[in-house]
Parts: sequence; C-alpha cells; structure tokens
Amino acid sequence: MVGEAARLSKLFCDRNWPIFAFLDTHYPDKPEPPYPPHCIIGTGEENFVPDLEWLEKEPNVTIKRKSCIDGYISCIEKDGSSVFADWVGKYQIKTVLVLGICTDICVLDFASSTLAARNIDRVPPLQDVVIYSEGCATYDLPAEVATNVKGALAHPQDLMHHIGLYMAKGRGAKVVDRVAVEP
Repeated sequence: MVGEAARLSKLFCDRNWPIFAFLDTHYPDKPEPPYPPHCIIGTGEENFVPDLEWLEKEPNVTIKRKSCIDGYISCIEKDGSSVFADWVGKYQIKTVLVLGICTDICVLDFASSTLAARNIDRVPPLQDVVIYSEGCATYDLPAEVATNVKGALAHPQDLMHHIGLYMAKGRGAKVVDRVAVEP
C-alpha cells in the first residue's frame, strides 16, 4: 500500500497534479471510540511514514490533519466551510482517486461522505470517487488476540479490506485494481 501511494504520488507530483493527503492526528485527551489510542500528537505516529515524508515539501500537496475517522467530516470548519470541498472547487476536480489506510474504516467513511456530499451538490464539480484497491490496506486483529483485549472485535485483514471495498462500491464508489497514468 505504501509503495503504491509513493509511486502514484510521484507520478502526480511530476505532472503537478493536485494531491490532498490526510494525516490521522489525535489529542491524548480526545478518545476515538471504539478504537484504541492511535496517531497521538507527539508520538510520531501522526506523521507520514518515511517513504511518504517527501510529500510535505511538494507545492501541489495539500495536507489535512484529521482528528476523526471520517476525513470528509474532519474538513468541515466551524463556520461550515470545507477545506476538501474548497480544494475540489479550486482545482476543478471531477474524479478523486482514493488510497489509504484503513480500507474499511477511514477510506470507506471518506468515500461514503464524499459521495453523499456529491449527491447534494456540496463538492462541485466532483463526479466520481475511485478507490484503488492495491493502494489501500487495513489492520489484522486475529480472533485469538481479540478475545484477550477488552472491547475488541476480531478484524481479519483480508476479509475486512474486501468488505470495505464492497461497501464503498455499494455506496457508489468505483473500485479499481490498477491505475495507469498516460505519458
């Protein structure tokens, strides 16, 4: 997943195409139930993985630190404006290509909310949300481990990845297993 994100980001940057990147970023005193603490500010988990750190210096990359599962919701400001909707409008994005982690949580929620917003004309001129399956991943929590963690549910990685893609497709996203960029 990281390799594909790096490869496609490089292709986009070489062409000066806009990229919108989310970084999961949480405060220690604001839990995100039902998930355990993760990506807490100051731990380093809230930053790009090493293979993607170079994106921070690219002028065509917009970075949004998100403090909730759903990146679309996290982009809504207190005044009702939306950083993501403004980005879509500024660059006249008609198709958004989605890669990320976790397929069945953050990717699914972002795709679902973005499609719902598209359906009520909140992100013009957006037409399509395309999820690149090989550019997404989720975590693995085997049943034998989950039974020993209070409140945890088993989370079989491959199954949940495919369920996330299936659910997104059911909400109107297009799911692809390869992305080709014409020279």
